[in-house]
Amino acid sequence: MRLPPHILVVNGIKVRRPVFLVGAPHSGTDLVARALKRAPGFHVTTGRACVAHVVYAFARRPSIGGTSGAVRVLRDALAESWQLLDGSCGLCSDACREAGGVTSTGPCVAAGEVTRFGDASPDLLYSVPVLLRAFPDARFVQLIRDGRDVTADMLDDPACLAWFKPVMFPIDTEFPNAFLGVNRDEHRDRWKTMPVAGKSALRWRSAVRLNATLRKDLPDDQLITVRYEDLALKPAQEAARLSEFLETRVPKVALYGPRAPRVGEWRTRLRTADAELVEKVARQELTRLGYLTS
Repeated sequence: MRLPPHILVVNGIKVRRPVFLVGAPHSGTDLVARALKRAPGFHVTTGRACVAHVVYAFARRPSIGGTSGAVRVLRDALAESWQLLDGSCGLCSDACREAGGVTSTGPCVAAGEVTRFGDASPDLLYSVPVLLRAFPDARFVQLIRDGRDVTADMLDDPACLAWFKPVMFPIDTEFPNAFLGVNRDEHRDRWKTMPVAGKSALRWRSAVRLNATLRKDLPDDQLITVRYEDLALKPAQEAARLSEFLETRVPKVALYGPRAPRVGEWRTRLRTADAELVEKVARQELTRLGYLTS
């Protein structure tokens, strides 16, 4: 028997139909988050420490997500992140505040305007099973992007590459591990000797597989899939799709501009050896999922 969800009230507002943006690193969740932050009535956070600590605990040890306390811990972390206090936006990044159109030192959104909440924390994808138990009425926006471009961006991102350092994964890290893209325990040693381009490609592949599972498990009124390539090439059309799905006006202006890397840049950004390795992983996965023909 499914227990009724606990009522969560933040800033005096009952949390209903929260929106979570999920995808592999550099798949476009940041672009959609900036757009959604400007949607009427939305308060969207983008990776405050209280949420990040929980997300990465689940990433290192996926079995934690199945425990009875996981739901409460994640709900408490999000409730803290969504608080609108005078000093709370000191935890926001400049990009987050800019997306909200804030130039002062106060909160990035007016409390009286908030009716819905959302979160676009990096790597939130690995907490989706807990999010579904915590918020059965949640809406998910999943971002899919070509793994070759994802890898090129990851290789230029020190925060992504830091996760490949041995110190980031202590002895109690569980394997197989979807966060690292290692599917079998016996592949752990092989993973350690792989070049960072290969590790990045495996992280992308694992994220795509998690998204594919999510796509099969959730109905159309709870999940929308957005391809980064469509987001970059047809921002107005994708903003309209998101607006219809979320039942609010999602401004398209945040989807334009220099922050949106061009599609296919991996051809000039990856070294030859890295490009060949990533091309093999990406082509196999895109073909398996029907995006490419053999």
